[in-house]
Amino acid sequence: MGGVMLLLLVCLSAGAMVTWAEDPYLFFTWNVTYGTISPLGVPQQGILINGEFPGPNINSTTNNNIVINVFNNLDEPFLLTWNGIQQRKNSWQDGTLGANCPIPPGQNYTYRFQVKDQIGSYSYYPTTAMHRAAGGFGGLRVNSRLLIPVPYADPEDDYTVLIGDWYSKSHTTLQKFLDSGRALGRPDGVLINGKSDKGKGKGKEEPLFTMKPGKTYKYRICNVGLKNSLNFRIQGHPMKLVEMEGSHTIQNSYDSLDVHVGQCFAALVTADKEPKDYYMVASTRYTKTVLTTTAVISYTNGKGPASPILPEAPVGWAWTLNQFRSFRWNLTASAARPNPQGSYHYGQINITRTIKLVNSASREGGKLRYAINGVSHTDPATPLKLAEYYGIADKVFKYDTISDDAPATDSDKITVEPNVANVTFRTFVEIIFENHEKSIQSWHLDGYSFFAVAVEPGRWTPEKRKNYNLLDAVSRHTIQVFPKSWAAIMLTFDNAGMWNLRSELAERHYLGQQLYISVLSPERSLRDEYNIPDNALLCGVVKDLPKPPPYSI
Repeated sequence: MGGVMLLLLVCLSAGAMVTWAEDPYLFFTWNVTYGTISPLGVPQQGILINGEFPGPNINSTTNNNIVINVFNNLDEPFLLTWNGIQQRKNSWQDGTLGANCPIPPGQNYTYRFQVKDQIGSYSYYPTTAMHRAAGGFGGLRVNSRLLIPVPYADPEDDYTVLIGDWYSKSHTTLQKFLDSGRALGRPDGVLINGKSDKGKGKGKEEPLFTMKPGKTYKYRICNVGLKNSLNFRIQGHPMKLVEMEGSHTIQNSYDSLDVHVGQCFAALVTADKEPKDYYMVASTRYTKTVLTTTAVISYTNGKGPASPILPEAPVGWAWTLNQFRSFRWNLTASAARPNPQGSYHYGQINITRTIKLVNSASREGGKLRYAINGVSHTDPATPLKLAEYYGIADKVFKYDTISDDAPATDSDKITVEPNVANVTFRTFVEIIFENHEKSIQSWHLDGYSFFAVAVEPGRWTPEKRKNYNLLDAVSRHTIQVFPKSWAAIMLTFDNAGMWNLRSELAERHYLGQQLYISVLSPERSLRDEYNIPDNALLCGVVKDLPKPPPYSI
């Protein structure tokens, strides 16, 4: 026991979180630089991590402590967020501009966080400027601990597939478009793991992945793009869905999967077809012009190129809605803990508050902005979390600038200001996303997973609750909302911190379609939230203020 205490003291003296010594540490040093990339055949400025585009894959296990020292060698401030990692009690490490000061050029910051009580397939990406349109993204997987049974046999290998739309214009040009009030327009192509053949496979490509005949492989498919939902499929190979954003699912088989921006799926694929090459295909959905790309999967004993005839993608969003309704939580499987997922009966908890959020676009004054309930978020110079922690929130932002119900009319009048909602700690809340626009939305909440209980066409009314899935809706962190439709999610706000609820569509997020949810523990106790890290970057009005007294047990 003495050794455990000694290791714990060493961890504490290094400014790490309070964690038990038996949880291993993974250490990374990342150098973030510019470099020339040509994913669509046109040279452009990319953002590389340790010289890589996409960035390195993080391979972790439940409860691992991850320590990443990020050196910003760009000419602009930079931040990374870990999309779907819940950062329990620790919004200090979330990497959003409402929780953190960005890393100044030429400086570094060390993220320290624990993937506490989570499993699953995730990604990371930059939250500053339009850096996400240049790279800096990658995969992040959290494997199950050996003691916890997984509801399928160990696969032969585990592959990460990062799909996303892409612009050949630089991130600075795209940012100038948005700053001048213009929309980004259509992307120029689609990438699979940073590469594209624009859907013109010639059958001579180097394989991206290889499979041994008769073996089963896990493919983790994440949409890390900027705007478009994508359909993903593999020639001749059905995909058995096993996990989605941290939840084991009922293992249905699909010929193709619609993956919306920010979403991640894990599927099993068995190499039981004729031994040769096969294309995996990613193509845009709900677009007038369909952009397609392919990559090759090769059987190790394969003899022959992939067929040039690509499998067709589905058409329209009714198909996707039906696919969403087929996704179910695996109630008997254990996730990060030994108890079955279904032992948490979310459908039996009383709703204490309903928040309805309506997205809108405005071109008031000739400049495009996006808003939630009439407020278009802007990031103040002092991060919201720091202002709150230092007790000067009233000098930086106002709480609850939007009401729990959207404005009665679809006015394009908007207010540009920080958008911060206050939610009482440990309350069970229903959030309705209502989309009155003609384009699909994709919403993500940091710090939590939620139960996606319904997605339906039309407008939401309280009577629609009778259609909710209150038994086996998947617990996840991202949800799509179709045009002229709504979605309902439920969750307990039991993770103290300042958490970003955002559109995953890059231009909407940049132009204000996001808000922050402040969840304050009344106790100011380490049981509920960690203290500000010793190495926290300070900026804005808190830069030279004395630190508040720390939380205690």
